[in-house]
Amino acid sequence: MPVVFTGDAVDVIVEQWRRERPDLDHSPVGVIGRVSRLSRLVDRRLAENFARHGIDAWMYDVLATLRRAGQPYELAAGELVRHTMVTTGAITNRIDRLEARGLVVRAGAPDRRRVLVRLTAAGRELVDDVIGSHLATEEEILRQLDPGERSLLEDALRRLLVDLGDVPDDGR
Repeated sequence: MPVVFTGDAVDVIVEQWRRERPDLDHSPVGVIGRVSRLSRLVDRRLAENFARHGIDAWMYDVLATLRRAGQPYELAAGELVRHTMVTTGAITNRIDRLEARGLVVRAGAPDRRRVLVRLTAAGRELVDDVIGSHLATEEEILRQLDPGERSLLEDALRRLLVDLGDVPDDGR
């Protein structure tokens, strides 16, 4: 009778390292390897949902960031850089592409020293349409975890993120 393996791909990697380098502690691979692989699988699943709406993940990221800002659904380009964790060059390119699709507009700030990026009506309609299926997709991804497990995982991940410096810079 064939042996049925009930673990995941990371179990195989850890076992291979244990065999090849038994002198080392390979336990971090069990966590980091899974977080890394999980990130890629989650991104893939979310991308499938975004594609159904004709957008990419980066588009949703910018649009949702502006929508969460509240009325008038605008932020300075520098704030978008901080919230989306991309470079100024990347955010400029993203704003250009979203503007070309009619989803955002640029506006000068009253002091004229910075550029504000604002959702258009079409941008707001799109992000409001996507958020429901986005949350449903996230719920589907987490279906194997009960509420207690979700809470423990959320707390553990928060501690790791804070330790690595991922903290809000605006008090929120």
